[in-house]
Amino acid sequence: MQTLAHWDGGPGPWILFFPLIWAAVVIGVLTVLRRTVWRGRGGPWRAAAGPRPSGDSPLAVLARRFASGEIDEDEYWRRLSVLDEQFGRTVGKGGAV
Repeated sequence: MQTLAHWDGGPGPWILFFPLIWAAVVIGVLTVLRRTVWRGRGGPWRAAAGPRPSGDSPLAVLARRFASGEIDEDEYWRRLSVLDEQFGRTVGKGGAV
C-alpha cells in the first residue's frame, strides 16, 4: 500500500483507472452495436424468440391466421376479396399479397 501512497517512479495510483477505461470502452462498443447493427434483428439475446409480427393491419392478421391453419384457403380468398374491396387493392388469386 505504501507504493500507491508515495510516488517512487512506479505506476502509482493511476493504474487503478485502467480497468475503468476498459469498462467504458466495452460499454461504448456495446451501445454503438445496439443502436446500429443489432437494431433491426433485435440483438443476439432475441435470436431464439423468432420474428416479431409484421403489424396489426387486417391483411397481416388474415395472412397470419391462414399461415397458422385457423382458416382454410377458400376462407382466406373470400376474406381477402372483401378486404381488397375495402382498401382498394387488386390482387388476383395467383398474385402475391
